[in-house]
Amino acid sequence: MRVELRQSGSGRLLDQLEVVDLSEVPHPGRWFTSAGQSFLVLQRSHRYQFRGGRYQLTAVALQVKPQQRPVDARIWREQWVIGDPSCRFNARSPLLRCAVLPDGPCDRCSHYEAGNGTEG
Repeated sequence: MRVELRQSGSGRLLDQLEVVDLSEVPHPGRWFTSAGQSFLVLQRSHRYQFRGGRYQLTAVALQVKPQQRPVDARIWREQWVIGDPSCRFNARSPLLRCAVLPDGPCDRCSHYEAGNGTEG
């Protein structure tokens, strides 16, 4: 199956990959590496074609942002987050660390407040 890597915003085709299984295609909010470059997947869409009286999945288009995975990115509740998700101000997102100190790091932030980790 064909996977298209498209630049987020412009939709420009960056690369095409071939995968054997659909489970190999990353979901939004995940980082992956292709041809030595790191990407963050922002959106995923499927492309179908009508063949033999039925629709068949022919390609997956990924809207990606070229970005190196931050050192403090981690899996939290089955999704990627940047920084310390136990902080009250953490955005619990792969795109933004927090509003107080978006560039981090969390361990040097004077506004750190331990939350209960259930917000968001």
